[in-house]
Amino acid sequence: MEQSIEQTTEVLLCLSPGEAADLKEGINFLRNKKTGKDFILYKSKNRVRACKNMCKHQGGLFIKDIEDLDGRSVRCTKHNWRLDVSTMKYVNPPGSFCQDELVVEMDEENGLLLLELNPPNPWDSEPRSPEHLAFGEVQITYLTHACMDLKLGDKRMVFDPWLTGPAFARGWWLLHEPPSDWLERLCQADLIYISHMHSDHLSYPTLKELAGRRPDIPIYVGNTERPVFWNLNQSGVQLTNINIVPFGIWQQVDKNLRFMILMDGVHPEMDTCIIVEYKGHKILNTVDCTRPNGGRLPEKVALMMSDFAGGASGFPMTFSGGKFTEEWKAQFIKAERKKLLNYKARLVKDLQPRIYCPFAGYFVESHPSDKYIKETNIKNDPNELNNLIKKNSDVVTWTPRPGATLDLSRMLKDPTDSKGIIEPPEGTKIYKDSWDFEPYLNILNAAVGDDIFLHSSWIKEYFTWAGFKDYNLVVRIRSRVDVIRHVVKNGLLWDDLYIGFQTRLQRSPDIYHHLFWNHFQIKLPLTPPNWRSFLMHCG
Repeated sequence: MEQSIEQTTEVLLCLSPGEAADLKEGINFLRNKKTGKDFILYKSKNRVRACKNMCKHQGGLFIKDIEDLDGRSVRCTKHNWRLDVSTMKYVNPPGSFCQDELVVEMDEENGLLLLELNPPNPWDSEPRSPEHLAFGEVQITYLTHACMDLKLGDKRMVFDPWLTGPAFARGWWLLHEPPSDWLERLCQADLIYISHMHSDHLSYPTLKELAGRRPDIPIYVGNTERPVFWNLNQSGVQLTNINIVPFGIWQQVDKNLRFMILMDGVHPEMDTCIIVEYKGHKILNTVDCTRPNGGRLPEKVALMMSDFAGGASGFPMTFSGGKFTEEWKAQFIKAERKKLLNYKARLVKDLQPRIYCPFAGYFVESHPSDKYIKETNIKNDPNELNNLIKKNSDVVTWTPRPGATLDLSRMLKDPTDSKGIIEPPEGTKIYKDSWDFEPYLNILNAAVGDDIFLHSSWIKEYFTWAGFKDYNLVVRIRSRVDVIRHVVKNGLLWDDLYIGFQTRLQRSPDIYHHLFWNHFQIKLPLTPPNWRSFLMHCG
């Protein structure tokens, strides 16, 4: 049964009357000395606006923007995102996010209070104390990439099954060789959680294989603005038991097992994460979320898993011209990967899970035509992250291999137990060394000669359908003809082009136009263009 969640008020910072009077006009950087938390206050005449000193992108710290002559903006130390504190809107990237504001109140003595209105942590509703677990009662088996097979008592749950075929058109392929019984494992699952619509998590080639054997398998997704299965009908995959659940509400599977889906704070329109709880023991899977649940997460869970690798973007590998030299790209990629490692290590240190597992980063640009991307797009090593975590905490880490199984009860009781993690049998193939490219490239190539593209007016027809307007922007993008025509014909999102490394881009001036990319990656119409009508009018 769904329960309403009562909102609470938390005082984040108190300023005495004297400290409040000393606030200067413009930007003020303040710290709560007791908590170590940082804040930004912007004073204009008699009005004060306030926010946390934390970038909404990846939690970086803001500093004074020396290029801002008006004294209204601050700059993030991670990626140079800029926030206009007078409006609480990000100006770089333009048209992107608004910063979450804090409530500013004056007390009876003209002191100043910063307040945050929060729902209580939803996982704390109907709390359960951890119960005894028998050996073998909870087992987690890694299959590949972001796919885990969880045995939870007499139930089985699977996360994000991508086990065959490519992701993002032809750009990503599996790094690990899935266990040979992967399809049987999927068919035996009691439920499947799919975190979001990206094709390394929502894999239609994998689901097609599953639907051929068990079309009624229960699949659970969050109630995102862009439906996870928005393209199901067009995919031709016959699945009949897809369940869309609200965020922050426990979903009861049986008396011992429940789960809760949470949204991402940066991309709530599409990204989700999940907490699974069995007999009071929590498993936290943050998947690809940039700021899962806005940064509020349960502490001291039994097992936490998250992405770690980086490299899941066309930037900067597919860019050229201007500053985008090979040396600049290499330095940028190295710096970004280091930032990501430090961020993940700090998150694990803050949350203090008993066990941590890096996953959702095991892909490779294996097609020969993507050799440059493969050599340029260097990703983080999971062992490097785990070593960094172990330097700063007592958290036990697990670098998974396909078919390896973690026995949660054994590992919680004694992390040195030789039976706590059962590795795959000796001689098991871990890394893929061949991929079946042809069937998937044939699907893409089928769009190249379509009658749509005999008429140059397809360009106007497509962008009119796309609905992006009232924005002064000239775009010059080179794309592989098979992929761009497949995307255009089927009305697909541009993630296949951008995240899949299927474009080559130049931009001048060097500005990231968030509104444009966000529209074509998330906000395109849910139904494809009516090309039949288009051809009739052309004929």
